[in-house]
Amino acid sequence: MIPQDTIVALASPSGAGAIAVIRVSGVQAITIGSLIFQSISGKDLNKQKTHTLHLGHIVDGNKVIDQVLVSIFKGTQSYTGENTIEISCHGSTYIQQQIIQLLLRKGCRMAQAGEFTLRSFLNGKMDLSQAEAVADLISSDNEASHQIAMQQMRGGFSNEISKLREELLNFASLIELELDFAEEDVEFADRTQFEALLNRIEFILKRLIDSFALGNVIKNGIPVAIVGEPNVGKSTLLNALLNEERAIVSEIAGTTRDTIEDELVIEGIGFRFIDTAGIRETTDIIESIGIKKTFEKIEQAQVVLFLIDSLQLIIDNKNTVKIEIEKIKNQFPQKPLIVVINKIDKLNLEQRILFDTQLSIINYPILIEISAKEKKGIDDLKNQLLSFVNTGALRNNETIVTNTRHYDSLLRALDEIQKVKFGLQSNLSSDLMAIDIKQALYYFGEITGEVTNDELLGNIFANFCIGK
Repeated sequence: MIPQDTIVALASPSGAGAIAVIRVSGVQAITIGSLIFQSISGKDLNKQKTHTLHLGHIVDGNKVIDQVLVSIFKGTQSYTGENTIEISCHGSTYIQQQIIQLLLRKGCRMAQAGEFTLRSFLNGKMDLSQAEAVADLISSDNEASHQIAMQQMRGGFSNEISKLREELLNFASLIELELDFAEEDVEFADRTQFEALLNRIEFILKRLIDSFALGNVIKNGIPVAIVGEPNVGKSTLLNALLNEERAIVSEIAGTTRDTIEDELVIEGIGFRFIDTAGIRETTDIIESIGIKKTFEKIEQAQVVLFLIDSLQLIIDNKNTVKIEIEKIKNQFPQKPLIVVINKIDKLNLEQRILFDTQLSIINYPILIEISAKEKKGIDDLKNQLLSFVNTGALRNNETIVTNTRHYDSLLRALDEIQKVKFGLQSNLSSDLMAIDIKQALYYFGEITGEVTNDELLGNIFANFCIGK
């Protein structure tokens, strides 16, 4: 049911600033606005056209609260699909509260989280996946997540799903028609065309489902654990990657007792680097806790950088480095591991020959030489990290799924489509196939909001910010 009351909220960030924007939406939005607004030119807000700006004052009786600009958006031409005004006032928190309290006394109520976007959905201005993209757009903090949110907000994902649902619905109607004429044993749905459609839907669903792995890391960032023995330069590497003195650097082994995290955007992709405590045998209780946390962070990371001191590698007569690499690979087989040899700037010509011999013994395919102190090889490391991300999908503007709810619905829809395919190939009766088709249509509808309920909407919009 579409709400008929009028809501108000601060649409700009809370706190003091140069200006603030207060949004009012609902049947009585313009009428209530006219009760507290006095135009400089004497205009009546109720008689003004949509998409117009008006200079004047917000007044409470004879008291002038602020000079403001009021924007008017009428009916279906507004963001919410209903009458809306936006009051641009000075950014004082006192002024903001005075205006909002005045609007509440005149008949508005405070908007709930995401209620403006919820009304936009209920009024048919956007489907549910587009509404969810609004929240993703607001929270996007890198180019890639922004690009995906914009594509979804423009309807790229929902259009693809709606088209599949429409084609499946057409065949479902023919299957249902066959049930009405079951006694006459007629077929209205061409089985060959139907199987071709099911194959195409299955292919598209699998592609969308597979894209979630990329979408999830783009949306949430890729956690990268920097691990290694004490004093190999983990903190120096973190500082070099971030191009700032984020972590304390010292010649004293065990300086990093706790994990330090910071994020870096590389070509539009967010990477969250975690500088961990050095791994070694120790009797220091505090350092031991830090080492325990190191292994916890490796568990959480999607990529592991194993840092080695080039000089230590030269004197590694027992091949302990190779053993350590194999140990990490065996313990975390699903995680990409990059072996990073640091401090190559300290190698003289003689040491370099010994160093190259040791590298041939290690014989690890993903190995990068760097000098974190002099920032040499850092770009090579960044390029290697990017290689783990399928950025081609972004460049080709392919649909990428980032929402867990969508991912779950796609998995369920795929399961139903595969049941229909099995039924078709096994010559099952139309009434049995119709049940699975209806379920597939239901899961498609869940994504776009053609099938919904109050609990689902409550869960989705509760995560929005107030004012949007």
